[in-house]
Amino acid sequence: MTATTPAPVADLLGLAQLGTMPALMRQLSGLAGCTSPIRLDGWRTEINETTGQVLHHLESADLPAGNLLLRCGNRRTTRCPSCAETYRRDTYHLITAGLTGGKGTPETVATHPPVFATFTAPSFGPVHNRPSAGRCRCGIAHPADDPALGSPLNPETYDYEGAVLWNAHAGKIWARFSIHLRREVAKRAGLTQREFRDFARISFGKVAEYQKRGAIHFHAVIRLDGPEDGQQPPPVWASAELLTDAIRAAARRTEVPGPLLDGREHRFAFGRQLDIRTIRSADFTGLVQITERAVAAYIAKYATKGAETATGTLDRPVRLLAEIAHHDIPEHARLLIRTCWTLGTRPELADLRLRAWAHMLGFRGHFSTKTRKYSTTLGALRDARAAWRRAQTLEHPHGPDTPATEDTTLVLAHWVFAGLGLTRGEAWLTQALQPAPGTEGEPTHA
Repeated sequence: MTATTPAPVADLLGLAQLGTMPALMRQLSGLAGCTSPIRLDGWRTEINETTGQVLHHLESADLPAGNLLLRCGNRRTTRCPSCAETYRRDTYHLITAGLTGGKGTPETVATHPPVFATFTAPSFGPVHNRPSAGRCRCGIAHPADDPALGSPLNPETYDYEGAVLWNAHAGKIWARFSIHLRREVAKRAGLTQREFRDFARISFGKVAEYQKRGAIHFHAVIRLDGPEDGQQPPPVWASAELLTDAIRAAARRTEVPGPLLDGREHRFAFGRQLDIRTIRSADFTGLVQITERAVAAYIAKYATKGAETATGTLDRPVRLLAEIAHHDIPEHARLLIRTCWTLGTRPELADLRLRAWAHMLGFRGHFSTKTRKYSTTLGALRDARAAWRRAQTLEHPHGPDTPATEDTTLVLAHWVFAGLGLTRGEAWLTQALQPAPGTEGEPTHA
Protein backbone atom coordinates (compact mmCIF):
# COMPACT_ATOMS: atom_id res chain seq x y z
CA MET A 1 0.00 0.00 0.00
CA THR A 2 1.23 3.51 -0.80
CA ALA A 3 0.66 6.16 1.84
CA THR A 4 -2.14 8.51 0.83
CA THR A 5 -0.74 11.52 2.69
CA PRO A 6 2.40 13.48 1.69
CA ALA A 7 5.55 12.04 3.19
CA PRO A 8 6.98 14.09 6.10
CA VAL A 9 10.41 14.26 4.52
CA ALA A 10 12.21 15.94 7.42
CA ASP A 11 10.90 13.38 9.93
CA LEU A 12 11.78 10.46 7.68
CA LEU A 13 15.29 11.81 7.07
CA GLY A 14 15.79 12.12 10.80
CA LEU A 15 14.73 8.53 11.32
CA ALA A 16 16.94 7.32 8.46
CA GLN A 17 19.99 9.06 9.92
CA LEU A 18 19.60 7.04 13.11
CA GLY A 19 20.37 3.90 11.10
CA THR A 20 17.50 1.94 12.65
CA MET A 21 14.94 2.25 9.88
CA PRO A 22 14.60 -1.54 9.15
CA ALA A 23 14.20 -2.31 12.86
CA LEU A 24 11.73 0.55 13.29
CA MET A 25 9.61 -0.73 10.41
CA ARG A 26 9.58 -4.19 12.00
CA GLN A 27 8.45 -2.65 15.31
CA LEU A 28 5.75 -0.60 13.61
CA SER A 29 4.52 -3.56 11.57
CA GLY A 30 3.75 -5.31 14.87
CA LEU A 31 1.10 -2.65 15.51
CA ALA A 32 -0.91 -4.02 12.56
CA GLY A 33 -2.01 -0.53 11.59
CA CYS A 34 -2.92 0.86 15.03
CA THR A 35 -2.95 4.64 14.67
CA SER A 36 -2.76 5.58 18.35
CA PRO A 37 -0.52 3.09 20.18
CA ILE A 38 0.35 3.34 23.86
CA ARG A 39 4.00 4.22 24.46
CA LEU A 40 5.70 2.69 27.52
CA ASP A 41 9.08 3.28 29.17
CA GLY A 42 10.72 0.54 31.21
CA TRP A 43 12.34 -2.85 30.98
CA ARG A 44 11.67 -6.58 30.90
CA THR A 45 13.99 -9.39 32.01
CA GLU A 46 13.57 -13.15 31.57
CA ILE A 47 15.53 -15.35 33.98
CA ASN A 48 15.91 -19.14 34.06
CA GLU A 49 14.67 -20.00 37.55
CA THR A 50 16.74 -23.17 37.69
CA THR A 51 20.13 -21.74 36.74
CA GLY A 52 19.66 -18.03 37.44
CA GLN A 53 20.84 -17.27 33.91
CA VAL A 54 19.49 -14.08 32.34
CA LEU A 55 17.88 -15.30 29.15
CA HIS A 56 16.76 -11.99 27.75
CA HIS A 57 16.75 -8.35 28.79
CA LEU A 58 14.85 -5.57 27.03
CA GLU A 59 15.20 -1.83 27.62
CA SER A 60 12.63 0.48 26.04
CA ALA A 61 15.37 3.00 25.23
CA ASP A 62 17.06 0.38 23.02
CA LEU A 63 13.98 -0.07 20.85
CA PRO A 64 14.02 1.79 17.51
CA ALA A 65 10.98 3.90 18.46
CA GLY A 66 12.50 4.71 21.85
CA ASN A 67 9.49 3.16 23.60
CA LEU A 68 7.63 -0.10 23.75
CA LEU A 69 4.57 0.36 21.52
CA LEU A 70 1.30 -1.41 22.33
CA ARG A 71 -1.88 -1.39 20.27
CA CYS A 72 -4.49 0.95 21.77
CA GLY A 73 -7.29 -1.65 21.55
CA ASN A 74 -9.98 1.01 20.97
CA ARG A 75 -13.20 -0.50 19.61
CA ARG A 76 -14.37 2.70 17.88
CA THR A 77 -13.83 2.88 14.14
CA THR A 78 -13.48 6.66 14.35
CA ARG A 79 -10.62 6.38 16.85
CA CYS A 80 -8.58 3.49 15.45
CA PRO A 81 -9.84 1.58 12.40
CA SER A 82 -7.29 -1.21 12.82
CA CYS A 83 -8.07 -2.03 16.46
CA ALA A 84 -11.80 -1.59 15.80
CA GLU A 85 -11.56 -4.14 13.00
CA THR A 86 -9.91 -6.61 15.36
CA TYR A 87 -12.70 -6.02 17.88
CA ARG A 88 -15.32 -6.52 15.15
CA ARG A 89 -13.78 -9.81 14.06
CA ASP A 90 -13.54 -11.03 17.64
CA THR A 91 -17.22 -10.20 18.17
CA TYR A 92 -18.05 -12.02 14.94
CA HIS A 93 -16.28 -15.17 16.17
CA LEU A 94 -17.86 -14.86 19.63
CA ILE A 95 -21.40 -14.69 18.21
CA THR A 96 -20.73 -17.42 15.63
CA ALA A 97 -19.35 -19.76 18.31
CA GLY A 98 -22.63 -19.42 20.21
CA LEU A 99 -24.56 -20.53 17.14
CA THR A 100 -22.37 -23.22 15.58
CA GLY A 101 -19.86 -24.14 18.27
CA GLY A 102 -16.10 -23.78 18.27
CA LYS A 103 -13.65 -21.66 20.29
CA GLY A 104 -14.27 -23.92 23.28
CA THR A 105 -18.04 -24.09 22.76
CA PRO A 106 -19.40 -27.57 21.83
CA GLU A 107 -20.81 -27.97 18.34
CA THR A 108 -24.03 -29.36 19.86
CA VAL A 109 -25.20 -25.76 20.48
CA ALA A 110 -26.08 -25.70 16.78
CA THR A 111 -29.09 -27.87 17.63
CA HIS A 112 -30.40 -25.49 20.30
CA PRO A 113 -33.26 -23.19 19.16
CA PRO A 114 -31.97 -19.61 18.53
CA VAL A 115 -33.72 -16.41 17.48
CA PHE A 116 -32.46 -12.99 16.42
CA ALA A 117 -34.36 -10.14 18.07
CA THR A 118 -34.25 -6.35 17.75
CA PHE A 119 -35.63 -4.19 20.58
CA THR A 120 -36.27 -0.52 19.82
CA ALA A 121 -36.70 2.60 21.92
CA PRO A 122 -40.06 4.36 22.33
CA SER A 123 -40.91 7.54 20.45
CA PHE A 124 -39.78 10.89 21.82
CA GLY A 125 -41.34 12.83 18.98
CA PRO A 126 -41.62 12.52 15.18
CA VAL A 127 -38.33 12.58 13.25
CA HIS A 128 -37.34 12.72 9.60
CA ASN A 129 -37.26 9.17 8.25
CA ARG A 130 -37.51 7.01 5.14
CA PRO A 131 -40.71 4.93 5.47
CA SER A 132 -40.90 1.85 3.27
CA ALA A 133 -44.03 3.23 1.64
CA GLY A 134 -44.59 6.91 0.93
CA ARG A 135 -42.71 10.00 1.99
CA CYS A 136 -41.53 11.37 5.30
CA ARG A 137 -44.07 13.36 7.30
CA CYS A 138 -42.31 16.48 6.11
CA GLY A 139 -43.38 15.59 2.58
CA ILE A 140 -39.87 14.82 1.29
CA ALA A 141 -38.53 11.49 0.08
CA HIS A 142 -35.18 11.66 1.86
CA PRO A 143 -32.15 10.02 0.23
CA ALA A 144 -30.28 7.49 2.39
CA ASP A 145 -27.43 9.92 3.08
CA ASP A 146 -29.62 12.90 3.99
CA PRO A 147 -28.17 14.45 7.19
CA ALA A 148 -31.71 15.41 8.24
CA LEU A 149 -32.62 11.76 8.88
CA GLY A 150 -33.21 11.11 12.57
CA SER A 151 -33.55 14.78 13.48
CA PRO A 152 -36.87 15.99 14.96
CA LEU A 153 -39.55 17.48 12.77
CA ASN A 154 -40.08 19.99 15.56
CA PRO A 155 -37.07 20.32 17.90
CA GLU A 156 -39.05 22.56 20.27
CA THR A 157 -41.50 19.77 21.14
CA TYR A 158 -39.07 16.84 20.95
CA ASP A 159 -38.64 15.08 24.32
CA TYR A 160 -34.88 15.49 24.73
CA GLU A 161 -35.13 14.84 28.46
CA GLY A 162 -36.90 11.53 27.92
CA ALA A 163 -34.48 10.52 25.15
CA VAL A 164 -31.40 11.08 27.32
CA LEU A 165 -32.92 9.34 30.33
CA TRP A 166 -33.99 6.39 28.17
CA ASN A 167 -30.38 5.91 27.09
CA ALA A 168 -29.22 6.21 30.69
CA HIS A 169 -31.66 3.49 31.79
CA ALA A 170 -31.28 1.19 28.76
CA GLY A 171 -29.02 -1.25 30.63
CA LYS A 172 -31.53 -1.57 33.48
CA ILE A 173 -34.34 -2.14 30.98
CA TRP A 174 -32.46 -5.04 29.41
CA ALA A 175 -31.68 -6.54 32.83
CA ARG A 176 -35.37 -6.36 33.79
CA PHE A 177 -36.34 -7.91 30.44
CA SER A 178 -34.00 -10.88 30.99
CA ILE A 179 -35.73 -11.59 34.32
CA HIS A 180 -39.18 -11.46 32.73
CA LEU A 181 -38.02 -13.65 29.84
CA ARG A 182 -37.06 -16.52 32.14
CA ARG A 183 -40.42 -16.24 33.87
CA GLU A 184 -42.31 -16.24 30.56
CA VAL A 185 -40.45 -19.28 29.20
CA ALA A 186 -41.04 -21.16 32.46
CA LYS A 187 -44.74 -20.27 32.36
CA ARG A 188 -45.11 -21.65 28.83
CA ALA A 189 -43.33 -24.83 29.85
CA GLY A 190 -45.63 -25.28 32.86
CA LEU A 191 -42.76 -24.83 35.30
CA THR A 192 -42.06 -22.66 38.31
CA GLN A 193 -38.98 -20.45 38.37
CA ARG A 194 -37.20 -22.90 40.66
CA GLU A 195 -38.12 -25.88 38.46
CA PHE A 196 -37.07 -24.09 35.29
CA ARG A 197 -33.41 -24.07 36.35
CA ASP A 198 -33.48 -27.87 36.48
CA PHE A 199 -34.70 -28.18 32.89
CA ALA A 200 -33.32 -25.30 30.82
CA ARG A 201 -31.51 -21.98 30.77
CA ILE A 202 -31.47 -18.95 28.49
CA SER A 203 -28.26 -17.72 26.88
CA PHE A 204 -27.77 -14.62 24.78
CA GLY A 205 -25.25 -12.37 23.11
CA LYS A 206 -26.30 -8.81 22.35
CA VAL A 207 -25.02 -5.50 21.06
CA ALA A 208 -26.30 -1.96 21.57
CA GLU A 209 -26.80 0.26 18.53
CA TYR A 210 -27.65 3.94 18.19
CA GLN A 211 -30.46 4.81 15.86
CA LYS A 212 -30.17 7.96 13.75
CA ARG A 213 -32.23 9.84 16.33
CA GLY A 214 -29.64 8.99 18.99
CA ALA A 215 -31.72 6.41 20.92
CA ILE A 216 -30.24 3.07 21.95
CA HIS A 217 -31.75 -0.15 20.74
CA PHE A 218 -30.56 -3.74 21.07
CA HIS A 219 -29.83 -6.61 18.68
CA ALA A 220 -29.63 -9.99 20.40
CA VAL A 221 -29.14 -13.66 19.64
CA ILE A 222 -31.20 -15.51 22.25
CA ARG A 223 -30.88 -19.28 22.66
CA LEU A 224 -32.62 -21.97 24.74
CA ASP A 225 -30.17 -24.43 26.32
CA GLY A 226 -30.22 -27.40 28.61
CA PRO A 227 -29.69 -26.99 32.38
CA GLU A 228 -26.48 -26.48 34.38
CA ASP A 229 -23.70 -25.33 32.04
CA GLY A 230 -26.09 -24.93 29.11
CA GLN A 231 -24.23 -27.39 26.92
CA GLN A 232 -26.73 -30.23 27.36
CA PRO A 233 -29.56 -30.58 24.83
CA PRO A 234 -32.57 -28.43 25.66
CA PRO A 235 -35.81 -30.16 26.73
CA VAL A 236 -38.21 -31.44 24.07
CA TRP A 237 -40.64 -28.56 24.66
CA ALA A 238 -37.97 -25.95 23.87
CA SER A 239 -38.61 -24.44 20.44
CA ALA A 240 -37.97 -21.21 18.57
CA GLU A 241 -41.74 -20.62 18.50
CA LEU A 242 -42.05 -20.90 22.29
CA LEU A 243 -39.01 -18.65 22.74
CA THR A 244 -40.42 -16.05 20.32
CA ASP A 245 -43.76 -15.96 22.12
CA ALA A 246 -42.01 -15.59 25.49
CA ILE A 247 -39.81 -12.75 24.20
CA ARG A 248 -42.85 -10.80 23.00
CA ALA A 249 -44.61 -11.25 26.34
CA ALA A 250 -41.51 -10.33 28.36
CA ALA A 251 -40.88 -7.22 26.25
CA ARG A 252 -44.45 -6.04 26.86
CA ARG A 253 -44.11 -6.54 30.61
CA THR A 254 -40.72 -4.86 30.93
CA GLU A 255 -40.88 -1.44 32.54
CA VAL A 256 -38.36 0.42 34.68
CA PRO A 257 -39.32 3.33 36.96
CA GLY A 258 -37.40 6.52 36.37
CA PRO A 259 -36.90 9.76 38.28
CA LEU A 260 -39.53 12.35 39.18
CA LEU A 261 -38.37 15.64 37.64
CA ASP A 262 -40.31 18.87 38.01
CA GLY A 263 -43.56 17.00 38.60
CA ARG A 264 -43.02 14.62 35.66
CA GLU A 265 -42.69 10.93 36.52
CA HIS A 266 -40.56 9.01 34.03
CA ARG A 267 -41.12 5.33 33.26
CA PHE A 268 -39.18 3.44 30.61
CA ALA A 269 -40.17 0.54 28.38
CA PHE A 270 -39.27 -0.79 24.95
CA GLY A 271 -40.82 0.74 21.86
CA ARG A 272 -43.68 -0.86 20.00
CA GLN A 273 -41.45 -2.15 17.20
CA LEU A 274 -40.09 -5.58 18.13
CA ASP A 275 -38.61 -7.75 15.40
CA ILE A 276 -37.94 -11.44 16.12
CA ARG A 277 -36.62 -13.83 13.48
CA THR A 278 -35.81 -17.50 13.80
CA ILE A 279 -32.24 -18.05 12.72
CA ARG A 280 -32.01 -20.32 9.66
CA SER A 281 -35.35 -18.97 8.40
CA ALA A 282 -36.40 -16.22 5.93
CA ASP A 283 -34.55 -12.98 6.54
CA PHE A 284 -35.70 -9.37 6.38
CA THR A 285 -36.48 -9.57 2.67
CA GLY A 286 -37.94 -13.06 2.78
CA LEU A 287 -35.73 -14.12 -0.14
CA VAL A 288 -32.70 -15.65 1.55
CA GLN A 289 -31.89 -17.32 4.86
CA ILE A 290 -30.92 -15.73 8.17
CA THR A 291 -27.80 -17.83 8.63
CA GLU A 292 -25.55 -17.98 11.66
CA ARG A 293 -22.79 -16.12 9.81
CA ALA A 294 -25.16 -13.42 8.55
CA VAL A 295 -26.44 -12.75 12.08
CA ALA A 296 -22.90 -12.72 13.53
CA ALA A 297 -21.72 -10.29 10.85
CA TYR A 298 -24.70 -8.01 11.47
CA ILE A 299 -24.11 -7.87 15.23
CA ALA A 300 -20.33 -7.50 14.89
CA LYS A 301 -20.79 -4.53 12.56
CA TYR A 302 -22.44 -2.51 15.32
CA ALA A 303 -19.94 -3.54 18.01
CA THR A 304 -17.47 -0.95 16.68
CA LYS A 305 -19.92 1.89 16.08
CA GLY A 306 -20.99 4.35 18.73
CA ALA A 307 -23.18 7.42 18.83
CA GLU A 308 -20.67 9.31 16.71
CA THR A 309 -21.31 7.02 13.73
CA ALA A 310 -25.10 7.24 13.84
CA THR A 311 -25.65 10.81 14.99
CA GLY A 312 -22.41 12.66 14.33
CA THR A 313 -21.74 13.35 18.00
CA LEU A 314 -18.27 13.23 19.60
CA ASP A 315 -16.30 10.02 20.07
CA ARG A 316 -14.64 11.09 23.32
CA PRO A 317 -15.77 12.61 26.64
CA VAL A 318 -16.81 16.25 26.87
CA ARG A 319 -14.73 18.04 29.51
CA LEU A 320 -16.40 21.45 29.16
CA LEU A 321 -19.70 22.23 27.48
CA ALA A 322 -18.02 25.06 25.56
CA GLU A 323 -16.05 22.41 23.65
CA ILE A 324 -19.01 21.46 21.50
CA ALA A 325 -19.08 24.95 19.98
CA HIS A 326 -15.74 24.15 18.32
CA HIS A 327 -16.90 20.87 16.78
CA ASP A 328 -18.89 20.45 13.59
CA ILE A 329 -21.71 18.27 14.91
CA PRO A 330 -25.41 18.21 13.96
CA GLU A 331 -27.75 20.40 15.98
CA HIS A 332 -29.76 17.38 17.16
CA ALA A 333 -26.64 15.77 18.66
CA ARG A 334 -25.65 19.13 20.15
CA LEU A 335 -29.04 19.42 21.90
CA LEU A 336 -28.78 15.87 23.26
CA ILE A 337 -25.33 16.66 24.69
CA ARG A 338 -26.63 19.91 26.21
CA THR A 339 -29.52 18.00 27.78
CA CYS A 340 -27.08 15.55 29.35
CA TRP A 341 -25.05 18.47 30.67
CA THR A 342 -28.10 20.21 32.13
CA LEU A 343 -29.57 17.08 33.73
CA GLY A 344 -26.15 16.23 35.09
CA THR A 345 -26.50 19.06 37.61
CA ARG A 346 -29.57 17.44 39.23
CA PRO A 347 -28.65 15.79 42.58
CA GLU A 348 -31.28 13.09 42.10
CA LEU A 349 -29.57 12.02 38.86
CA ALA A 350 -26.02 12.00 40.21
CA ASP A 351 -25.72 8.20 39.94
CA LEU A 352 -26.35 8.41 36.16
CA ARG A 353 -23.18 10.52 35.64
CA LEU A 354 -24.77 12.19 32.65
CA ARG A 355 -21.99 14.71 32.14
CA ALA A 356 -19.36 12.00 32.00
CA TRP A 357 -21.43 10.18 29.38
CA ALA A 358 -22.69 13.19 27.45
CA HIS A 359 -20.71 12.16 24.36
CA MET A 360 -22.62 8.84 24.51
CA LEU A 361 -25.90 10.77 24.78
CA GLY A 362 -26.47 9.38 28.27
CA PHE A 363 -25.83 5.68 27.58
CA ARG A 364 -23.27 4.22 29.98
CA GLY A 365 -23.61 0.49 29.42
CA HIS A 366 -21.40 -1.97 27.57
CA PHE A 367 -21.89 -2.09 23.84
CA SER A 368 -21.63 -5.86 23.63
CA THR A 369 -22.54 -8.28 26.41
CA LYS A 370 -23.39 -11.94 26.74
CA THR A 371 -24.37 -14.51 29.32
CA ARG A 372 -21.50 -16.56 30.71
CA LYS A 373 -22.46 -19.78 28.95
CA TYR A 374 -23.37 -18.33 25.55
CA SER A 375 -19.90 -18.91 24.06
CA THR A 376 -16.26 -17.95 24.47
CA THR A 377 -15.14 -14.53 25.70
CA LEU A 378 -13.34 -11.64 24.02
CA GLY A 379 -10.55 -12.10 26.54
CA ALA A 380 -10.11 -15.76 25.56
CA LEU A 381 -9.93 -14.78 21.89
CA ARG A 382 -7.30 -12.12 22.64
CA ASP A 383 -5.29 -14.61 24.69
CA ALA A 384 -5.46 -17.20 21.89
CA ARG A 385 -4.27 -14.65 19.35
CA ALA A 386 -1.40 -13.54 21.61
CA ALA A 387 -0.38 -17.16 22.22
CA TRP A 388 -0.38 -17.84 18.48
CA ARG A 389 1.82 -14.81 17.84
CA ARG A 390 4.25 -15.89 20.56
CA ALA A 391 4.43 -19.35 19.03
CA GLN A 392 5.22 -17.82 15.64
CA THR A 393 7.83 -15.30 16.72
CA LEU A 394 9.28 -16.63 19.98
CA GLU A 395 9.56 -20.35 19.41
CA HIS A 396 13.24 -20.16 20.36
CA PRO A 397 13.75 -16.60 21.60
CA HIS A 398 17.09 -17.32 23.24
CA GLY A 399 18.52 -19.95 20.92
CA PRO A 400 17.89 -23.71 20.73
CA ASP A 401 20.07 -24.48 23.74
CA THR A 402 18.20 -22.18 26.12
CA PRO A 403 14.50 -22.58 25.38
CA ALA A 404 12.22 -20.43 27.49
CA THR A 405 9.15 -22.11 28.91
CA GLU A 406 6.49 -20.96 31.34
CA ASP A 407 7.65 -23.64 33.83
CA THR A 408 11.28 -22.45 34.04
CA THR A 409 11.26 -18.77 33.18
CA LEU A 410 10.82 -15.94 35.67
CA VAL A 411 9.75 -12.67 34.05
CA LEU A 412 10.49 -9.37 35.80
CA ALA A 413 9.21 -6.15 34.27
CA HIS A 414 8.55 -2.51 35.06
CA TRP A 415 6.67 -0.27 32.63
CA VAL A 416 5.36 3.28 32.95
CA PHE A 417 3.13 5.27 30.62
CA ALA A 418 5.17 7.53 28.35
CA GLY A 419 2.62 8.86 25.90
CA LEU A 420 0.10 8.05 23.22
CA GLY A 421 0.33 8.03 19.45
CA LEU A 422 3.01 8.17 16.76
CA THR A 423 5.33 10.82 15.43
CA ARG A 424 4.54 12.10 11.93
CA GLY A 425 7.27 9.93 10.43
CA GLU A 426 6.16 6.83 12.35
CA ALA A 427 2.53 7.43 11.36
CA TRP A 428 3.46 7.69 7.68
CA LEU A 429 5.54 4.49 7.84
CA THR A 430 2.72 2.67 9.65
CA GLN A 431 0.28 3.65 6.93
CA ALA A 432 2.72 2.61 4.20
CA LEU A 433 3.16 -0.82 5.81
CA GLN A 434 -0.53 -1.69 5.61
CA PRO A 435 -1.77 -4.09 2.91
CA ALA A 436 -3.93 -2.88 0.07
CA PRO A 437 -7.69 -2.76 0.81
CA GLY A 438 -9.47 -6.04 0.20
CA THR A 439 -6.37 -8.25 0.58
CA GLU A 440 -6.49 -9.01 4.29
CA GLY A 441 -9.23 -11.66 4.52
CA GLU A 442 -11.08 -12.82 7.65
CA PRO A 443 -8.64 -13.90 10.36
CA THR A 444 -8.74 -17.12 12.28
CA HIS A 445 -7.92 -17.64 15.92
CA ALA A 446 -5.99 -20.41 17.54
